[in-house]
Amino acid sequence: MHKNTKLYIALALIPQIILLNILAHFPHFVETVYSNGIYQWLSRLFRYVFGWLPFSFGDIFYAAAIIFIIRWFLINRKRMIKDFKNWLIDIFATISIIYFAFHLLWAFNYYRLPLHENLNLKADYSTEELLQITEQLINESNTLHLKIAQNDSLKVILPYSKKEILNMASLGYEQLEKQYPHLEYHPQSIKMSLFSLPLTYMGFSGYLNPLTNEAHVDELIPAYKFPTTVSHEIAHQLGYAAENEANFIGSLAAMSHDDIYFKYSGYTFALRHCLLEIQRRNPEQYDALLTTINIGILKNYQEVQEFWRSYQNISEPIFKETYNSFLKANNQKGGMKSYSYVVALYVNYFLEN
Repeated sequence: MHKNTKLYIALALIPQIILLNILAHFPHFVETVYSNGIYQWLSRLFRYVFGWLPFSFGDIFYAAAIIFIIRWFLINRKRMIKDFKNWLIDIFATISIIYFAFHLLWAFNYYRLPLHENLNLKADYSTEELLQITEQLINESNTLHLKIAQNDSLKVILPYSKKEILNMASLGYEQLEKQYPHLEYHPQSIKMSLFSLPLTYMGFSGYLNPLTNEAHVDELIPAYKFPTTVSHEIAHQLGYAAENEANFIGSLAAMSHDDIYFKYSGYTFALRHCLLEIQRRNPEQYDALLTTINIGILKNYQEVQEFWRSYQNISEPIFKETYNSFLKANNQKGGMKSYSYVVALYVNYFLEN
């Protein structure tokens, strides 16, 4: 590639950043033209191309890219001194291309309308409304738990393999589609991550590869978490980039599923978020509500906590803080704290349904 061409590509990073800052002020445009237009075609195309593969093409691409980058730095290490200007241009030209592809193929979705506006829901709620919905979720979770476990002290153990759960997850979206037609999910492209172990040590249970549109799930996480985690990643594939919105849609898909185990996973997932918000607002009320929840449900929560605790390490906070900064840089001003927005979605959805 000609030196001037590389320079132009590298400098193109500046107008890209400016454009993104402008787009942040036009969510209706992004929603209409990109999220419900261009992206839907791109997403389906990539799911058709890569979805049929029994392995993750994206993970192999990542591995190859890491090897290539390390090799490039080793080969070009002397250029840092002898030809620093062109060495730097090469790096920024590559960043510019990746930045463009990342946003074109998926990340413009960070700038779409907030989900509550799409679903005509309120964005705020009172503590009384939160308590009302939490008690409703407790009743539903307890009922589902007893139907499965037959004993309020036993935790629920899913009778499916994790691969079966991957294949079943889209059925929840088939039911949810009846209420929200724009949540149609086809074709399917969900994979077990080839990097499940490092992913676990980083503290993440799944991710979407924005370059191939393959959804990935950490195969090491407890099976109890699989239905909502897979459904969460499908929500990302459908164009909901914000973690809180993917949490809401994913758990709603699990709750809408015909399978009782998916329903249980979905309802208890929503319940946990609401309980944490009550704990923040009123610790005494939180303690009182815990006594009304079947012990088996609390054991499922504990199972997940113990799993993540067993993989805690010195690098996890670094990765979490890096991701937090990434969210803030992509129009998620609250970073990982913005996850609590999902409670507002739950409360106002259940108040109207």
